[in-house]
Amino acid sequence: MRPEHRPTAGLSVAVLGGTGFLGRHLGAAFAAQGARVHLIARTAATESVPPTDSGVTTTRLDLLTTAPEALTEVLATVGADVVVNAAGRAWRADGTEMAAGNAELVERVVTALAAASGPPVRLVQLGSVHEYGAGAPDGATGEDHVPTPVTPYGRTKLRGTQAVLRGTRERGVDGVVLRLANVIGAGVPQGSLFGRVAGHLGASARADARGEKPAALRLPPLRAARDLVDAGDVAAAVLAAATAPARIVTGQVINVGRGEAVPVRGLVDRMIALSGLEIPVVEATEAPASRTDVARQCLDVSRARRLLGWRPLRSVDDSLRDLLASVLPPERPPLGTPLGITAGAPAEEGVRP
Repeated sequence: MRPEHRPTAGLSVAVLGGTGFLGRHLGAAFAAQGARVHLIARTAATESVPPTDSGVTTTRLDLLTTAPEALTEVLATVGADVVVNAAGRAWRADGTEMAAGNAELVERVVTALAAASGPPVRLVQLGSVHEYGAGAPDGATGEDHVPTPVTPYGRTKLRGTQAVLRGTRERGVDGVVLRLANVIGAGVPQGSLFGRVAGHLGASARADARGEKPAALRLPPLRAARDLVDAGDVAAAVLAAATAPARIVTGQVINVGRGEAVPVRGLVDRMIALSGLEIPVVEATEAPASRTDVARQCLDVSRARRLLGWRPLRSVDDSLRDLLASVLPPERPPLGTPLGITAGAPAEEGVRP
């Protein structure tokens, strides 16, 4: 972060979806910097959250049904200076559920903040690379690229982004959208590809310890290339967006990724190598009929560097080891970087100085 950013210590930060994968990482990052953190979610945490004596509280609230005026009251009660929206639906949800969690919820949050009294509350909305659809065919996709999402998830996330930008233009909301690449790290949901692979490797390690032969890993075709970003790097970008001057970030869409497209099959092979297991991978010959996703994703993250003073610091191997450490037995930690595999140094564009 840059000198003109306000201090994080002492801020009251409400994290919507605070008990989910990203919400937990964000709550811990803000608490570590001395913020008073309020995790707001409709479900209890499935994994540990920072203890209450660390300045973190948890409130059960169904954000999908809460009226804007009720949310305004909740945020006023905790004295929120910053609201981070990490809530939403992605895995194992249909189009209606995604619309409710990724678009309609955001519209209610914007309405709640527009009605709040006192100084403007900074809203950091977490968008997605999937909003772009195909993106730039060969290079990196910048924020000026016209979004043409091809999945229900991408379309509903774009509606959420549009709600925030309308709120900044028409209703005086102090909002910024961080359009995230595919986020990876400890606790990735098992509904995602990398969560599925990690879960299989964890089960295989336990089977191996019992003297059993691990099952093959059966996956859909792995022909895509994806931009990945570590959950810790995302947390650093959110902290920077939460504390940057309004004149710099309000009304902006800012990409947050590593700025490189990595072949998914190579990532799966790398996870297996880091696990130290010998697991055959069986790819389906055809993708499911419902699969409409794009083949390549790569974000231009130069705007994040320019406006936030941010760039990714963690390598792909760092992220994969964190993910594996969360699922492998303690007596079998992930290996170091395998021979012949590049650790994946941080991308040139987008890294925190």
